[in-house]
Amino acid sequence: MKKILIINGPNLNLLGGREEDIYGRRSFDEVYEELETFASKNRIDLSYFQSNSEGEIIDRLHSAIGKFDSVVINPGALTHYSYSLHDAIAASKLPVIEVHITNIYKRGGWRAKSVISPAAKGVILGFGTDVYKLGLYAAINIGD
Repeated sequence: MKKILIINGPNLNLLGGREEDIYGRRSFDEVYEELETFASKNRIDLSYFQSNSEGEIIDRLHSAIGKFDSVVINPGALTHYSYSLHDAIAASKLPVIEVHITNIYKRGGWRAKSVISPAAKGVILGFGTDVYKLGLYAAINIGD
């Protein structure tokens, strides 16, 4: 059974009530319920962590080393500037799948850059909250 950790960054706790025209109307609790069903059908031991604090996210990633097979992360705004999160992902040596609900490149401006992507195994973006399920699918097939 693969152990996969989902990490959500800043403001993703507000899904379902935050800029619904951009991020949709589903709360992450609703999304996670579906992910748990997917996980049980696919023999995944799933864990979840969300924080609005960069340091807490990095600490959680560090504590995942040796305990999880892979990580699915939506870094939120940390995507665009957090070199410390990039370095933590690289140092962890865990296969990390970066996900984004929106297509950050289509949104343009400062949102069209990810400093996280070079450290990630892969990136899935622009498919709404389905990116989490797609990220899990990728995570369970890494190395297969």
